[in-house]
Amino acid sequence: MKRDPFNETGCLKPEHGEAGQALQGNTFADLGFAKVDLSREQRNGYPEVIYGEGKTAEQIIGIIQAMRKQTVNILCTRLSSDKFETIKKATPDAVYYKTARCALVNRAKVKQTQSYIAIVTAGTSDVPIAEEAAVTAEAYGNRVARVYDVGVAGIHRLFARMDVIRGAKVVICIAGMEGALASVVGGLIDKPLIAVPTSVGYGTNLKGVTALLTMLNSCASGITVVNIDNGFGAAYSASMINHL
Repeated sequence: MKRDPFNETGCLKPEHGEAGQALQGNTFADLGFAKVDLSREQRNGYPEVIYGEGKTAEQIIGIIQAMRKQTVNILCTRLSSDKFETIKKATPDAVYYKTARCALVNRAKVKQTQSYIAIVTAGTSDVPIAEEAAVTAEAYGNRVARVYDVGVAGIHRLFARMDVIRGAKVVICIAGMEGALASVVGGLIDKPLIAVPTSVGYGTNLKGVTALLTMLNSCASGITVVNIDNGFGAAYSASMINHL
């Protein structure tokens, strides 16, 4: 009979070579509908984040309860206000950030960085993605400077805030339409820039694909591009850089 290489906690048994030894101490909670990674912070420095779309409020509550004993500032992204109302009844300490569509549960103060992340948007329509990034960054102990609505259609607005942008350790630049702002900012700073294309724009924006391709093809050096509307992913990477 074939032996099960995993023990009752879901970990590889030590006898299963280097991979098993490397994964010792890594555990997850099997809820049936989800296997909650309880050791991600130990491995990666940041705990698992709950992606709210596609999950029911009851599933999210179950995941929160599994994480709660060992995780502070549990972050849930892409969460509707309707789902949050149900979650709030089960977790009264939860706080909802409506524009960001994010919630924080089991909140705790974390030490803030001296350096900060600048979050720059081309337009006001990009702010929901920017706020997802800001809430994420702040949950992980980063100071954040918001520089909103400084797109290339009125570039003098950008120049008026360049001192704030240049003072950041890392910059997140968020733009829809043609996505040109990332190239402009990237050519004016000496810090790493994470570009976020958004799905904001008329037909040929192609729900963010045009902005994505513009950012990927930028001739400004030092630009890294994340997926369309991925404010969370940009903030996660920016936090890692800001904590170096």
